[in-house]
Amino acid sequence: MTNRSHYPSSDDSSLTSESPSQTRRNFVKKLSAASMAAAMTGEPRLLTAAESGKKTVHPAPAADSCILLWMAGGMAAPDTLDPKRYVPFKIGQDVNKILSTFPAIDTVVDNIKLTKGLENVARVMDRATLIRSHVQADLGHILHSRHQYHWHTGYVPPLTVAAPHIGAWMARVLGPRNPVIPPFINIGQRLEGVGEKEEIKAFTTAGFFGTKYGPFNLPYPEDAAKSVRPPKGMEPGRFADRFRHYRKLVDASPQCDYLSDYQQQSMIRAMDDAHRLLTSKHKDAFDISLEKKESYDKYNTSRFGRGCLLARRLVESGARFIEVSTEYIPFVHWDTHESGHTTAARMKSEIDMPIAQLILDLEERGLLERTLVVIASEFSRDMIIEGIPGSNAKDQSRARVDRLGEMKHYGLHRHFTGGTSVAMFGGGMKKGFLYGKTADERPLIAVENPVSIADLHATMYHAMGISPKTAFNVERRPFYATIDGTGKPVMDLFAKA
Repeated sequence: MTNRSHYPSSDDSSLTSESPSQTRRNFVKKLSAASMAAAMTGEPRLLTAAESGKKTVHPAPAADSCILLWMAGGMAAPDTLDPKRYVPFKIGQDVNKILSTFPAIDTVVDNIKLTKGLENVARVMDRATLIRSHVQADLGHILHSRHQYHWHTGYVPPLTVAAPHIGAWMARVLGPRNPVIPPFINIGQRLEGVGEKEEIKAFTTAGFFGTKYGPFNLPYPEDAAKSVRPPKGMEPGRFADRFRHYRKLVDASPQCDYLSDYQQQSMIRAMDDAHRLLTSKHKDAFDISLEKKESYDKYNTSRFGRGCLLARRLVESGARFIEVSTEYIPFVHWDTHESGHTTAARMKSEIDMPIAQLILDLEERGLLERTLVVIASEFSRDMIIEGIPGSNAKDQSRARVDRLGEMKHYGLHRHFTGGTSVAMFGGGMKKGFLYGKTADERPLIAVENPVSIADLHATMYHAMGISPKTAFNVERRPFYATIDGTGKPVMDLFAKA
């Protein structure tokens, strides 16, 4: 195995002709790159029974594909999937008495209620398992980036090893269903200029698995078809020739000096896969404009809605794991630090029809039983507004208020990790099943059957036919699909235990 990087030393001739500040910057840059190279010395490999002391046994898969519908920003459970006592808006109302800002509505399941604005989802709850006791860890600083990274990888940052996204685990362990369709696809989340700096890690990291198992990013579903087409007017021969030259440029890049042979080969294999897709008939799955107008209109509520349509088309064509996000942007979408009720009403109008239609379409096509659809978010919210009156906060409207003074104070605002809802459809899950419970009065913590991130991931992995104890040898130590291999699937959720 070749490793062409080196650690710079104080007598390195490449440093002598630079200013002291340039020397320091370059030294740190090279040291960082060299450390990266040292950390990526080869292909991670499955831990053997001899190394672990126990053979890993994978369960029989109940699902072939997984769609994660990510409510980015913190979807408040009491205003969506876990209604509590409803208190309507009234100036002067004590905020401590407000639990839900939407009234409850019936669903097709007698013992399950949702909140107003989710009428379409209510009609498909007889296909769902609803968990109302999902809990997240207290990470000290409740930052979205940390919680989103934790939820998507199962590991709390910072780490000495780059943890893979759950989609990368499925891509690596299970491989593609269709060799032409990328096994891991990320829909709806832009990667620059919209969130916290760590956002790119939460949504796109393949970690130590390498580029080949990372996501195919499609921020705008309506533009997805452009991502899988050769440049307009370019004939096949010229396109193939350009691809060969591009591979040579990548191989000659100075960045290759800081990558192991495995990382370089992973990058090249990812390029080969992309080229194969661009020359395949399966690329039509990415073109949502080909959908019949009657069907398209049912999804055309928002970028998220169109993402659900794209996800359905991709599952039909053989995608393994797809994440569709409402997109995290600070103080926008589900990040309801103010005007919570108004924003939640808008968000529900964007997600309600597409989610229900996705479930119905998968069912009609005979795909729902073998597709695990999960609705989740990084945490829930409660009514209390952050801040202290009279503080130096730039926006005093976000200061804590004890009584409602105006509409923007009405809604669920503060991050809350003690009790969150998750809905799961298909994939061998029970139908019309309610699991877990949160308290009826604040704090609305999980009081029955709490489900941690590790156990929720283990449940998803189990449905897909992956043992939560699956481990790879990374830097001469085991790295597990769930933290230390401790995640346990919640077998009560499965129709056939």
